[in-house]
Amino acid sequence: MAARRVARDWRHGRLAWGFEIAMPDEPARPAAPELLPPNRMPKRGKAGSERGRVALWHAVAHIEFVAIDLALDMAGRFGAQMGPEFVSDFLDIAAEEAMHFALIDRHLRKMGSFYGALPAHSGLWDAAHETRHDVAARLAVVPMVLEARGLDVTPAMLDRVKAGGDQIGARLLSRILDDEIRHVRTGVKHFVACAQNADQPADSLWKSLVQLHFRGQIKKPFNDSARRSAGLPLDWYSGLVPLRTSVITHPREAAGGIRPSQT
Repeated sequence: MAARRVARDWRHGRLAWGFEIAMPDEPARPAAPELLPPNRMPKRGKAGSERGRVALWHAVAHIEFVAIDLALDMAGRFGAQMGPEFVSDFLDIAAEEAMHFALIDRHLRKMGSFYGALPAHSGLWDAAHETRHDVAARLAVVPMVLEARGLDVTPAMLDRVKAGGDQIGARLLSRILDDEIRHVRTGVKHFVACAQNADQPADSLWKSLVQLHFRGQIKKPFNDSARRSAGLPLDWYSGLVPLRTSVITHPREAAGGIRPSQT
């Protein structure tokens, strides 16, 4: 995929350090899937049914597809400000998200479906749009809230997939969980650097940015061990005052819980 090629070209010095062209407000999209607002998304079907399994994996594929753009936008939009290590980190993440997507799409095709066969959530880019002017806010919300939520919900999804006898799917989710721990850790690392540069305590800055830009609820259950491995201290998120209630079922599905931009 193009994202993996970009990351490879960057590692081998084939891309120049140049950020003169502004990043678009939204990335280009394929003709399919049809993007629908959350209240128009069809129900997935009964858990364990063939329709339900296909819908689940299609939703995960869409999340990973948007994650490619989120990582590339992070590198392209904020790279000049943050430096080469930041660019390298997020291009590597984009390449990993592209691998996740390719593996899930292949899994879907073995089930007789493909990415684009079903509608998908239109709100997953809202987090990027809302935080497009502030790298600290982007890091606070996307890796440290939305992707961190994936660490919480993936184990239950993994149990469900195993119970359905989908061993290939279970291995895919295990791999994704391990990779997402690293992705959250990368976000934490660069967020802490932003806080240090601003001479502010990282925990209080994170909480203030989440309260400003995210209207969903930081809610249990937490996968404390995975969050700890990712560098997210328990006292940061357990002490966060709950915001407006919203149901979050997967890391970037929570992007629908973003405050509308004021600009």
